[in-house]
Amino acid sequence: MAIKASSGAAPAASSARSRGRVIATAVGVVLAFAILLSLGTWQVERLAWKESLLADIAERRAAAPVDLSKIEEIVRSGGDIEYRRVSVRGTFDHAHERHFFATFEGRTGFYIYTPMTLSDGRILFLNRGFVPYEMKEPATRPAGEVAGEQVVTGYARARLSQKPSLIVPENDLAKNIFYWKDLDAMVSTSGLDPLRVLPFFVDADASVDNPGGWPKGGVTQFDLPNNHLQYAVTWYGLAAALAAVVAGVWLRRGRSASAGQ
Repeated sequence: MAIKASSGAAPAASSARSRGRVIATAVGVVLAFAILLSLGTWQVERLAWKESLLADIAERRAAAPVDLSKIEEIVRSGGDIEYRRVSVRGTFDHAHERHFFATFEGRTGFYIYTPMTLSDGRILFLNRGFVPYEMKEPATRPAGEVAGEQVVTGYARARLSQKPSLIVPENDLAKNIFYWKDLDAMVSTSGLDPLRVLPFFVDADASVDNPGGWPKGGVTQFDLPNNHLQYAVTWYGLAAALAAVVAGVWLRRGRSASAGQ
């Protein structure tokens, strides 16, 4: 005799699948909500860090220039030298200047990184400032190739250990065009003794007045982007929107269930 399947088996299986979907949806919503909140909190932390950094930079810019030995001491201790005011004295080696592709005040051109030989024979690569694209070669600006001992005030800048981004082009060493500040490449292509070169740069400030007007100092960029607040608001806003959508769905389901009774 044939045995008939229980009529309650199919509804039970359907109910189990429905509960499974509800649980999976709830887990997904909770996970998404947690991620949005964590991203918002991370941006708040980044905001505090960036505001502290900007305040530190402003304080360093306002400070009196220190001797180069102070910057060296900070480097040896592993400290941060960025934007610290410094005064340097030495003689420029114009024959080995390096050209860093840049834009300044709406014009395309180059920052001129020139080796400066200090009194003790060591060498510092100093960013003397900007020249327009058509003045890349020193012959186009002979007045600016100052001779003799010079005193320059500016800002200490750390070297880069690697190319800052994949979208930055490779340096064109054959044409003496640098797209990122590779100190090792600047030294090797200049034929200088790497043991004599200091492991950082200095940017000349706007007080430098080179004959002929070029290079033009004061090219250091201090306006660091600070969009962390709006990013935090965006992530928290998305979290609030998700919570509102979930609450709306549960309210509609509750009203539908009440109406069906």
